[in-house]
Amino acid sequence: MRRREPSCILVYMSNALMKRPSGSSADGVVPAVASAVIPGLGQLINKESDKAIGVFAVAVGAGLLSFVPLVGSLAWLAAAGTWIYGVYDGYTTGRKKGN
Repeated sequence: MRRREPSCILVYMSNALMKRPSGSSADGVVPAVASAVIPGLGQLINKESDKAIGVFAVAVGAGLLSFVPLVGSLAWLAAAGTWIYGVYDGYTTGRKKGN
């Protein structure tokens, strides 16, 4: 059995999630929940790959820096803020685009 790269799996999952009926009242819920689980995945579902990479990189980078003394508190706030932004942006963009 051939092994797939993780990025291919994420693209496949996001393409599968995008094939839902548009115009429903929950257009932004799927990207918001996806972004809550993995920061940036909601942006990927909304076909904003550059923003998805940025949200993921900032969330992970700030999360790793949160373990460094002296800057840990500020880095934790940056990670939490990025996570909240990702969820909010996934929801609002999903509603606007009506995936």
